[in-house]
Amino acid sequence: MVNQTKQALEASLKHLLLQKPLDKITISDLTKDCGISRMAFYYHFKDIYDLVEWSCLEDATRALAGKKTYSTWTEGLLQIFEVVYENKPFIMNAYRCISREQIENFLFQLTSDLIMGVVKEQEQAVNTTIPDKDKRFIADFYKYSFVGIMLDWIKQGMKEDYGEIARMIAITLHGGIANSIRNFTKAEE
Repeated sequence: MVNQTKQALEASLKHLLLQKPLDKITISDLTKDCGISRMAFYYHFKDIYDLVEWSCLEDATRALAGKKTYSTWTEGLLQIFEVVYENKPFIMNAYRCISREQIENFLFQLTSDLIMGVVKEQEQAVNTTIPDKDKRFIADFYKYSFVGIMLDWIKQGMKEDYGEIARMIAITLHGGIANSIRNFTKAEE
């Protein structure tokens, strides 16, 4: 029941974003659109921006389900692009109405788990162990690259073919994480 209410609010938010900017949508608009009380809204979310963040994370979590391994991370990355593109009116509206820092934090949170999973898997694949701080640095390095590219794509109106962007990222990074792990191992010797 709790998840149904949240999903109803998410659907109403996306519906209303097709009609007006995020900063013009009120909690009353949302609750009226999905037929719940204001108290029900506040039971689940502290404000509209909290709902926006939850919606983004829910969409992304569904997109990444089972795509956090080395053999599937490029598919996971492509699916992140697809989810963002499928929700273009929502994302563009949110991008214009909330701070870049909030969008960055959302994308960092989203990609961090994906990349850290790949780093840990590659650490095992190259049969070595590096300190957690080194794994975190490698994951952060790639995370910032992904997020920067995605933010540029969003800022430019999502016009460029995201499949091509994902392909270029995959080519650029092919073997890069394993190589970074090997380099950290050598530096520790």
